Amino acid sequence: MLNRGSGRGKTWALRSDGGALAPATIVPRMMRLYHREHAGRPIRVAWMLEELGEPYEITMMTREEGKGEEHRARHPLGRVPVLEDEDGFVFESAAICLHLADLHPDAALAPAPGTHERALLYQWTIFAPAELEPPLIEAAVHAQRDPERAASARRRFDEAAGAVSSALDGSDYLVGGRFTVADVLVGSTLAFTERIGFADELPANLRDYLARLAQRPARQRALERTASG
Repeated sequence: MLNRGSGRGKTWALRSDGGALAPATIVPRMMRLYHREHAGRPIRVAWMLEELGEPYEITMMTREEGKGEEHRARHPLGRVPVLEDEDGFVFESAAICLHLADLHPDAALAPAPGTHERALLYQWTIFAPAELEPPLIEAAVHAQRDPERAASARRRFDEAAGAVSSALDGSDYLVGGRFTVADVLVGSTLAFTERIGFADELPANLRDYLARLAQRPARQRALERTASG
């Protein structure tokens, strides 16, 4: 006689005589990415999922749906992205991407825990939303109505972008000479300069960096998926 037990994403058959677990039908629950019209940050998560080959679904919301109580149960501030798996919801794009890398260690998108390279991964993954993104968005939002404020924000962004440029000196990627989560976060943030019109003013090695990342098939698939939902 067989009884059913469960593990992460799998169903197992358990012999009633106490024998060893035997794998039965694998029934994975597909991850779901919550996205909103015109939002940019969910692209990072889709890019990671595509790099990992992890199947996923996208729920595309309107701005009004994103403000609703149903979505606020997923994210208390009603923001995106939110990733849902069989264990619940996770928000904040950097946290989601790091979590996904840890779920797929064989993909080598994150160095081993406890190493200096892992610390550098955290450093640049957090640097993107903490230091690059805020002044970049501020410069874009206030470009017309408050040029002085926009110019000040742009100087802060240029300083942060200069730090990335220096870190990339002589290397294609930010951590350990290979593509990692850090490149997803930093690259997707720098790519916003293309939308607001000053990507051509970035240092030459950052322009090359963005071009290199743009050629990755996983990023191209992520852009297609998040555009269509």
